[in-house]
Amino acid sequence: MMAIRTRIKVCGITRLEDALAASALGVDAIGFVFYKKSPRYIEPMKAAAIIRELPPFVSAVGLFVNPEQAFIDEVLTCCPLGVIQLHGDESPDFCQAQARRVIKAIAVSSKEDLDRAKQYSCSILLDTKAPKGVYGGTGHSFDWSLLQGFSHNQALILAGGLNITNVRNALSHRQWFALDVSSGVETAPGIKDCDKMRAFATAVQAVDKGIEEA
Repeated sequence: MMAIRTRIKVCGITRLEDALAASALGVDAIGFVFYKKSPRYIEPMKAAAIIRELPPFVSAVGLFVNPEQAFIDEVLTCCPLGVIQLHGDESPDFCQAQARRVIKAIAVSSKEDLDRAKQYSCSILLDTKAPKGVYGGTGHSFDWSLLQGFSHNQALILAGGLNITNVRNALSHRQWFALDVSSGVETAPGIKDCDKMRAFATAVQAVDKGIEEA
């Protein structure tokens, strides 16, 4: 029997010390927000300096919102990103055209929102639908009961309001490929708390272990 392991991405990193602390906890991916309206925005050159310090096998993910292709290409010239996360209204064709692996974020508040995922052939991240003009980072979860009967042929990632108190509930709905956490392990936007990150990672591992032993 294969071991069950839910991968973890810590998004909205702005400081080297937070990236290294997350990596030391066994986090699989570090996310950098290249959306200037976000309180977690980071300059590409600063992100590049952090990425150079990451240990092997920790993925660097760049988050973009409705970007021009030229901007993505510009960021990639200095940032060795392994994955691009598209958090706006990007089309399936735009996702398909990227030179990196793509995670397409879908904002969810209804079953109809989940239907949008069927248009995409890449990995899907399900996040809470925010007010107009806001893309993620709300600290709120959507109604996970909407997920009943939902499936996708690529990796499924859950985001939106995740923290140590609701990890077990999140994983009770399905075995997610990964959980994407940001505000739930922060003291302020872009400032991570090592104790919260450790507690989150421990909680995910405990649930995985319980599933294996059940």
